Amino acid sequence: MNWYALSVKPQAERTVEAALTQKSYETYVPIVTSERRWSDRIKRVETALLPGYVFCRFDGERRLPVLTTPGVREIVGFGRAAAPVSDDELSALRRVIESGLRLEACEYLERGDRVEVTGGPLEGVRGLLLEVKGQWRVVVSVELLQRSVAVEMDRDRIRRIESKLSMTAGGKQ
Repeated sequence: MNWYALSVKPQAERTVEAALTQKSYETYVPIVTSERRWSDRIKRVETALLPGYVFCRFDGERRLPVLTTPGVREIVGFGRAAAPVSDDELSALRRVIESGLRLEACEYLERGDRVEVTGGPLEGVRGLLLEVKGQWRVVVSVELLQRSVAVEMDRDRIRRIESKLSMTAGGKQ
């Protein structure tokens, strides 16, 4: 039995988790506590770290009971084939949450993605994302001259504008 990621309706993570647990499935919804500020108070609220997703362990050949659970949209996969989630990745996610360290969900970036700087003196600059010795860098190029410059950036000031996958499929910036 493998772990699978289920796409669920908006804000239905806890409802789906309860329904699947009632059907005797093992589930996991990464929950984090954050502070929300209103004009008159600050309140601590629990929210799903990965909104719209619930992890569930089941036999991939017997997915109908999972798919017919209210709130479940689909099993995440490739085409019609459900793709199992790595036990190591799920274990790492659990450890990060249980560490008690401050964390937040962020956009998934890979080396080679086209990115845009979202803050600071380079706001609006576009380039390619590169990782050198554990540090993120945005590479700005002048194609005509075939020259590039790399600048080190904080991860929270970078957003993807195009993935390397779409670029290899013929996408343009």
